[in-house]
Amino acid sequence: MKKTITSNQGAFAGLFSAIVASLCCITPVLALFSGVTGVASTFSWIEPYRPVLIGLTLLTLGFAWYQKIKSLPQDIDCVCGDDKPKFIQSKTFLFLVTIFAGIMLAFPYYSHLFYPNSNIEKQVVYVSESNVGELNYSIQGMTCAGCEAHIEHEVNQLNGILEVDANYETSSAFIKYDKGKVTPDEIASAIAKTGYKIVD
Repeated sequence: MKKTITSNQGAFAGLFSAIVASLCCITPVLALFSGVTGVASTFSWIEPYRPVLIGLTLLTLGFAWYQKIKSLPQDIDCVCGDDKPKFIQSKTFLFLVTIFAGIMLAFPYYSHLFYPNSNIEKQVVYVSESNVGELNYSIQGMTCAGCEAHIEHEVNQLNGILEVDANYETSSAFIKYDKGKVTPDEIASAIAKTGYKIVD
């Protein structure tokens, strides 16, 4: 009985650390859907600890599986109806927890799919070359492709934006805009609404 409880504790600990490891990328998506975009960068401080949290997830889930497999012969000895383990103590539950933890750990790699592609929806606009402005901002707090998509989506909501390319690896955003329709202050304000900070 003790082994089953220990494997369940490992499963829950692994699940918890997987969710915490992905909070930095889950929060922007949740912020977009809820309309509270300013909280998008709330958990960006977790990013440096992500490798440790991933390791902790793998260790705790590995330990849970070890405990579950180690107790396998005892589970097979008695197939009595009364002694059948509850679902939460079963291998199926541990398997589902492991799959969900994997999905959470991989979230940063597919989080950008949750953002609408504003570039496709934009109409082609012809602007005089002399009226095209370019901005290159350094942005603090971006941790994954989801963060890039969040900034690009918010800036693309402005009228007069021709191109937005945010990059979390370089912590920057390159923006082309129509000077007659939008100002740098409005663009900076749109980025600030996401919760990420422009660094001078």
